Amino acid sequence: MSSIIRIEDLSKVYDTGAVQVHALRDVSLSIEEGDFVAIMGQSGSGKSTLMNILGCLDKPTKGVYELDGINISKRESSELSSIRNKKIGFVFQSFNLIPRTSSLKNVELPMIYAKIGKKERLERSIELLEKVGLGERLHHMPNEISGGQKQRIAIARALANKPAIILADEPTGNLDTSSSEEIMNIFTELNNDGATVIVVTHEDSIAEYTKRIIRFRDGQIIEDRRRETE
Repeated sequence: MSSIIRIEDLSKVYDTGAVQVHALRDVSLSIEEGDFVAIMGQSGSGKSTLMNILGCLDKPTKGVYELDGINISKRESSELSSIRNKKIGFVFQSFNLIPRTSSLKNVELPMIYAKIGKKERLERSIELLEKVGLGERLHHMPNEISGGQKQRIAIARALANKPAIILADEPTGNLDTSSSEEIMNIFTELNNDGATVIVVTHEDSIAEYTKRIIRFRDGQIIEDRRRETE
């Protein structure tokens, strides 16, 4: 398989004026299309900085980041929002749903930004909500459903524009054990269908659902291993 993500000698330095913080130090890695990866590490390890760069929310200080053949490190900030909308499906710990908007409309939103026609948007939104088991919750508002259901809507929304990667930041952080298992089973099914899924987590039990674990400490990779799966 080809690499959907290629990172080479990537560094990120935050200059506060009084001190320089080296959040990432010469990181190199590649992630293949169709992989299922957990990025782990304690607070301050660099995993959140890497997630922001992978998600085109921040740019590296130096080094190369290529996403689906696009050299992100060479792009202007004004171009990154378009790349994010087309190439990356985000799933956040806090769901980030629009409160007074139905499940259907929340899923439609990325497609509106992508200027996809109304009929196609509606059909795809219904299809995606059915895929995550919420076909009977199309017109429910976020305050009318559980946390696990909110995260399933967020996953459906992340899939709206058929992204190159799904990037999930602590996706089970606000969920109970049962809901967490449901969400990780959905990610597993999506990966089995060919989706590239990257989960940022500090929980070993969540990482155990993935095929590969990359662990950070002090801005560097200290472990990169494939899990033995049955």
